[in-house]
Amino acid sequence: MAFPFKLPFLLDGATGTNLIAAGMPRGVCPEQWILENPQPLQELQRAFVEAGSDAVLAPTFGANRARLSFFKLADQVEEMNARLIALSKEAANGRALVGADLSPTGLFIEPFGEATFEELVEIYTEQVQVLKEAGADFVFCETMMNLSDTRAALLAAKETGLPVFCSITVDKSGHTLSGASLLPTLITLQSMGASAVGLNCSTGPADMLPFLAEAAPHAAVPLIAKPNAGLPDSQEGDYLNPEEFAQGLTALVKAGVSIIGGCCGATPAHVAALRRVLDETPLPAHTEQPDAYAAAREGEAFFLGDDITLSEPVECDLDMADALIDMEDEQVSAVLIHIRNRDDAQLFAENVHMSRLPVCLSADGPEALDAALRLYQGRALVDSDSEMDPGELRRIAEKYGAIVF
Repeated sequence: MAFPFKLPFLLDGATGTNLIAAGMPRGVCPEQWILENPQPLQELQRAFVEAGSDAVLAPTFGANRARLSFFKLADQVEEMNARLIALSKEAANGRALVGADLSPTGLFIEPFGEATFEELVEIYTEQVQVLKEAGADFVFCETMMNLSDTRAALLAAKETGLPVFCSITVDKSGHTLSGASLLPTLITLQSMGASAVGLNCSTGPADMLPFLAEAAPHAAVPLIAKPNAGLPDSQEGDYLNPEEFAQGLTALVKAGVSIIGGCCGATPAHVAALRRVLDETPLPAHTEQPDAYAAAREGEAFFLGDDITLSEPVECDLDMADALIDMEDEQVSAVLIHIRNRDDAQLFAENVHMSRLPVCLSADGPEALDAALRLYQGRALVDSDSEMDPGELRRIAEKYGAIVF
C-alpha cells in the first residue's frame, strides 16, 4: 500500500519530558496521570499543532496490558486507550492527524524469555482494536527494542486496516538492546506491510545519520527520524536548541528521510524549527535498489542475488542446534529447513538463532508454513517446491514478507 499521507510529514515532539516539565511526577503511570490531569497534555498538543505538526501522537505509549500490569491497571486497557485518543482528537480539533502510539511490552519470547510470540500479538491486538474504534488515523509502533515486539505489533495493527509506522531505538553503535539494527529491520518490516520505518529516541540526529543513510537506498517505504533533542540541564552536555536540532534534521532529510519529529527534549519550539526545515528542504529523488532476494534476521541483512545455493535439508529435531552450527562451514547461500507441522515450527523458532545463515523453509503444508514464518523474527525464503498449492504458498509468504524461491 502506498504511503497514504502527503510527504514530507511532520510528527510532534516529546510527550514525556514536556509533561514532566509541566508537573507530572516521575515514576507514576503516565497514562493514568494524563487522564487525571488532561490540561497539560492538551495544551502541549495544541502547541505542536500551532508549530506545524501534521500529526500528534496520543499518549497511549504504555497503555498495553503488559505495561499497565506494573501499576495494577491491566483491566483498564479499553477505557484508558479510548479516553486518551479522545483527548488527543479534541486537542487536534481536525487540524492534525492523531496517531495511536504503541510501546514495547517489556516481555521476551522463548527461548530467551517466558512469553510466547502469540501472547505478544494478543496484547497488541487488544490495544489496537480499541485505538481503531476510538478514531486513530494511524498506528505508530515506536521505541522498539527488538524485532519480536515490532513484528507482533505490526501483525496486530495491520488487522485494523490503518497505516502502521514502525521505529526502533538504537545506541550509537546502531544496535538495539537485543542486537537488532535498522537495515535488516527495514527489509523485514517493509516486506510485511509497514507504511514507514525508521529510528526514534536514544540518540540525536547526528548519530542517526549513518544508519538512515545506509538504509535509504533499500527503502521501499518512507524513512522516519525522531531523534532526541536532549535536556537543557543534562550532565552530558548534548542538549540541542531548536536551531541546532533543525540543522541536524536537515542532513537527515537530504539523506532521504521524509518523516521527521522529535523525541526526548523536543519542545514545540523544536517542532516549529523542523517545520521550517521541511518547508525549505526539497526531498531528494529516491533511487531504490532492487532487493528481491534480500533476506534478514534481527541484526543482519543478506543480499543474495539470483544465484542462491541451499544446504541439504535440516530436520527439526533434538539435533537441530548442532546441525545448524555445522552448516556454518558449508559453502551455501542459505540453510534449508524442513517444517512438517506446528511442533517443527516451534523447534525451528527456538533453535534458528544457532545459525548465522539466512533461512529457507520447505514446508509440508499451509499450517506448517504459516506457523514457521509467523515465529521467524526476520525475512525468510520459502522453497517453491514445498508440498502445497502454489497459490496458497504465495499467499502465506506475502503475509509475512517472505521470498518465494
